[in-house]
Amino acid sequence: MSELTSDQKVNKVFDQYFTASQNFPSNEVDAVVGFFENRGFEKTAAISTATTLLTQARLDNVKVFELLDTLKGLEAVQLSAVVAQVINYNRPSTSTIGFTRDSQTNLTEKRNILE
Repeated sequence: MSELTSDQKVNKVFDQYFTASQNFPSNEVDAVVGFFENRGFEKTAAISTATTLLTQARLDNVKVFELLDTLKGLEAVQLSAVVAQVINYNRPSTSTIGFTRDSQTNLTEKRNILE
């Protein structure tokens, strides 16, 4: 393998400066990535989502397979909303992922009628 140039060494240091190395058992990684791929996620999106969920599960002291069992019962829209919330929890507030919900407001109740 070739040696890194000084520029590459500097980039490597700064790319990993604020991130700690994380290790997860391969069976957990494969299970979570496979879960999202089976639900229509592209490979890259499945890996990114799996990394976020594995990290959050570790922080919350939740077993990954229990988390997957919980997510299995969700429909596609519900799963997307849960994934968006977990991802947003791990992102700065300036770059959150949005999703909309239908508002259930009754316009006649919102009117203010003065006599």
